Amino acid sequence: MATVHKLDPLKDHRWQAFIERHPDGSVFHTTAWLEALHRTYGFKPVAFTTSPPTGELANGLLFCRVSSWLTSQRMVSLPFSDHCQPLCTSEESGFMARYLQCELDHQNWKYLEVRPLVGGLAQTGNYTGFQAIAKYYIHRMDLRHNLSDLFQTLDKDSIQRRVRRAERSGLVEKCGRSEKLLQDFFRLSVLTRRRHRLPPQPYVWFQNLIQCFGDALEIRAAYKGDIPVAAILTLRFKDVAYYKYGSSDAKFHYLGPMPFLLWNAIVEAKSRGATLFDFGRTDPVDMGLMAFKNKWVQEPWPLVYWKFPTSPEDATRFEWKVNFFKRVFSYTPNRLLTLAGRLIYPHIG
Repeated sequence: MATVHKLDPLKDHRWQAFIERHPDGSVFHTTAWLEALHRTYGFKPVAFTTSPPTGELANGLLFCRVSSWLTSQRMVSLPFSDHCQPLCTSEESGFMARYLQCELDHQNWKYLEVRPLVGGLAQTGNYTGFQAIAKYYIHRMDLRHNLSDLFQTLDKDSIQRRVRRAERSGLVEKCGRSEKLLQDFFRLSVLTRRRHRLPPQPYVWFQNLIQCFGDALEIRAAYKGDIPVAAILTLRFKDVAYYKYGSSDAKFHYLGPMPFLLWNAIVEAKSRGATLFDFGRTDPVDMGLMAFKNKWVQEPWPLVYWKFPTSPEDATRFEWKVNFFKRVFSYTPNRLLTLAGRLIYPHIG
């Protein structure tokens, strides 16, 4: 009978080598992402495997232990991550899930949450008791076509013409990881999150991402003269480029800076050998963002999050809390909104 072992991905040298060779290993499995989560929020990563402590890893189910006096202790795979595919067969992941369900009370965890990229857990038959708690969509562009063909697949009015308009308007793009670029990105992030009535993630989160990812991270910012008008942050792992964060000044949307930056990021990713461009998770409730990403990729994948245990009130309670805080944050000054982000995000991963 198999035995479940646990390991610390930040200390066990086998983990990074394992995800680099595993076909489903993503940027969210990397030690860089886990280290940034740990440094910023104190989340403790742990991987479960049926592989013995000595020898090569054959599988892994990755979590972060989120400990909060405000929102309780739970195991999430993974906080602030769009997805985290179990790196094992359905039988192996089901076996480890049952082990974790038994550990729930002993470890004083409130719940387990998993965020697979593909494969519904209900379809495996091995995740008894897990229930779908949220459904999102993810847009991923196949970059194996030539650039001119790719460009022609984009929406002519919303994307193609806006990219050309941005080029004609004299927008200047700057790329890198400098403190100046980060400061401009963050100021735009505060504006964007205010429009969405949410606090920005802490400045130190982005600093830690830069320190942990190095040249696998890039900030791209568009300027009209000396004024930053939009910025995006992208990550790279293996042959996939990830659009993780975007921010903009709404006064300059007419110039098309976001399509301009995203298209340039796609061109750069393809030139570096990427075969896939991941536009990230989208909540279907955010109809504006959903419509925008549909202009790039017309057939998004469903992305379902699963939880054990659940109660019928979970979804209603969560929606009520989100709406309440959005009403509060809509009246909060920018400086206090930034402070709120530093205080709140360690509790809500």
